Amino acid sequence: MINLKYSLVIEATDDPTFFGFYSPDLQGFIGVGHSIEDCLYQARWGMEEHLLLLKERNLPIPAPSQNPTVVIQDEKRAKQAV
Repeated sequence: MINLKYSLVIEATDDPTFFGFYSPDLQGFIGVGHSIEDCLYQARWGMEEHLLLLKERNLPIPAPSQNPTVVIQDEKRAKQAV
């Protein structure tokens, strides 16, 4: 089960050992992982840290998504890298 409060986009890169990810719901939230599964893990904990930073800086915290989604872009390249 993927337990994310915000949507996530995972993108394959030209380097088959790295994937980039970001959340369209959380401005400034980005990261990298070595696999799709690693991106999901990194994003889950990274989102929590990102929210803490927003709170510490008294910046607005977006409401959690009602229906968060995970989108994998360039799936053909992503499947080759797995």
